[in-house]
Amino acid sequence: MKKPPKQINKDLSATEAILESISDGVFTVDHQWHITSFNRAGETITGIPKVEAIGRPCAEVFRSSMCETGCALRETLKTNKPIINRPCYIINADGHRIPISVSTAVLRDGQGEIIGGAETFRDLSEVEALRRELEGRYQAGDMVSRSPSMHKIFEILPSVAASTSTILIQGETGTGKELLARAVHGLSPRKDKPFIAVNCGALPDTLLESELFGYKKGAFTGADKDKPGRFTLAENGTLFLDEIGEISFALQVKLLRVLQDKTFEPLGSTQSIKADVRIITATNQDLTDLVKTGKFREDLFYRIHVVRLDLPPLRERKEDIPILVNHFINRFNHIQKKAVSGVSPEVMALLMAHRWPGNIRELENLIERAFILCSEGSISLEHLPEDMTGLLSVPKPTAQIGKTRRLAEAAAIREALQRHGGNRTAAAKELGVNKSTLYRKIKGLGLNLPGKDGRSRQKRKNVPKRQRAGN
Repeated sequence: MKKPPKQINKDLSATEAILESISDGVFTVDHQWHITSFNRAGETITGIPKVEAIGRPCAEVFRSSMCETGCALRETLKTNKPIINRPCYIINADGHRIPISVSTAVLRDGQGEIIGGAETFRDLSEVEALRRELEGRYQAGDMVSRSPSMHKIFEILPSVAASTSTILIQGETGTGKELLARAVHGLSPRKDKPFIAVNCGALPDTLLESELFGYKKGAFTGADKDKPGRFTLAENGTLFLDEIGEISFALQVKLLRVLQDKTFEPLGSTQSIKADVRIITATNQDLTDLVKTGKFREDLFYRIHVVRLDLPPLRERKEDIPILVNHFINRFNHIQKKAVSGVSPEVMALLMAHRWPGNIRELENLIERAFILCSEGSISLEHLPEDMTGLLSVPKPTAQIGKTRRLAEAAAIREALQRHGGNRTAAAKELGVNKSTLYRKIKGLGLNLPGKDGRSRQKRKNVPKRQRAGN
């Protein structure tokens, strides 16, 4: 039985009152995608009055990052399935980018016939501002970290950047040495001047010299005009010399002169050029060992070793993995216009158990690869490479999360004990748990491990033979 007209009007009034009272924006569309209703919160968030919105195509009013490639409302009307809290952003009437989350549903009349669609959208500006504020506490330039060892670097970075001293950054490949150099430059008085990076290990010695110092016309065959070097291009700015340990002895002498006299000569020139450049060097080698073996000049070492910053590998700062994953997901969402919300719990467990020989660069590449296969929702095990999931014997994505976590924990414990020769105390310290917790996990996971503690064997090695015989 149809409702009397007065009852229908009362229902509509009640519905409109409810929609006007909520803080989320709401609009509805007909089959031609024209807006048929628009609440007060929608006006506030978009900056477009209701009278201007009604009757217009929704794409003209609700200018969303999903409108052209992945319209949530279109997807709902096609599949009859609602979408809940999908993240995206809109451009409001003032041209500002507003982060939002959208939810969609099919709109039906009293007889159950589909007459269009409904979409609610929530302004996440305050949430996003809070997220940025929290991230700011753990960020320097493009580097993010919660690790105490990294925070020590972050704390001294402003003072280091304000000075003119030469800096040596040491760390394994993929730890972010160039990012740290750029952070120093960005905090320095030279931030508005050039930042020039040179990979010394990627160029042969003769080519590297011409790249650094430039050359004059006629300096060698093919030099048909003058070419400025990186020192000239970095004038008043910062020159970052990566893999400094790879340069030859002869080139080390010329680089030493630049650091001492602040002058250099282009190839084929007899005149010296003044160099006002901040030098930051980096290497994945131990320069102290290279000096001892005669492969690196001691005087140059002390010239570039005025300030030394040591970047720890990712395996020693695993508390950074969740924040780094979130950082990379946000970046790739922005670059690729996707809506990936995060990683599944089993993927995070796998990432925490991995050793990361390629450090942060390996993690970034892994997330970027996952984005190829995943365009929205969470990154799951099926989006990771087989060599990684197979390494830890991770079950299919349909397996229970608890089982996957147990496998990841077991793998991490085995690897830690293997690295420390069975020493439970050292393994527990690396894993960030106390020894009793480690024993409990070993027992709970049913791991078959050596009966002897590596620490006990080590102590026994140090006991004199005569004393052992008397035991």
